Amino acid sequence: MRSGVLAQKVGMTRLFTEAGEHVPVTVLRLAGCQVVGHRTKDKNGYVALQLGSGARKVQSTTKADRGHFAVAKVEPKRKLAEFRVDEDALIPIGAEITADHFVVGQYVDVTGTSTGKGWAGGMKRWNFGGLRASHGVSISHRSIGSTGGRQDPGKTFKNKKMAGHLGVDRVTTLNLKVMQTDVARGLIMVEGAVPGVKGGWITVRDAVKKNLPAGVPKPGKFKLAEAPAAAKAEPAAAEQKESA
Repeated sequence: MRSGVLAQKVGMTRLFTEAGEHVPVTVLRLAGCQVVGHRTKDKNGYVALQLGSGARKVQSTTKADRGHFAVAKVEPKRKLAEFRVDEDALIPIGAEITADHFVVGQYVDVTGTSTGKGWAGGMKRWNFGGLRASHGVSISHRSIGSTGGRQDPGKTFKNKKMAGHLGVDRVTTLNLKVMQTDVARGLIMVEGAVPGVKGGWITVRDAVKKNLPAGVPKPGKFKLAEAPAAAKAEPAAAEQKESA
């Protein structure tokens, strides 16, 4: 089981196939998706990768989080997420996962927070049919009707579908096809709609109900963090002293 990625929803567009048919796609951007920590069987009881994405100001980061990022030697991240993986699928801490972690044609499962729509009635929230347009119904055409019996049971049962808050729920969409990837810009384009608003955070992982196609990189596609400029300068200075 490979790691997923933490991406940001950019919006929707469309791609054209060789036959001239257009395919609606959602564009997801990897905003510096790096491995921040490991979860091991001995220490945590399970094996997982902790990923971080998005830039975050140091002054807006708590002291505990600053220490956590300092240990991993990465810049403070705006969003964190964990992905369960096999023990042989751990990616080094500090490595940045690239867009070609997924291959064109494979299926993925995406999870995000649905768009909040505030207080909604039964017709919008649960797709109720509403009451009749005429013949005795007055004013309450969009009401939900009866919510329970009379003396028996004498109450409204819990979890009855009624008007209430709609949206801001964790939603997972299964089996979306990867149509195209752009490694240079860190973009992944998947077929169809993805839950959430523009700019929302989305987790993308291999589809659990589909087999991985041939050619999928294992444990994943990533690039290691470059050494700081100061660290590169020290060996160069040492070589100059030796030559002198």
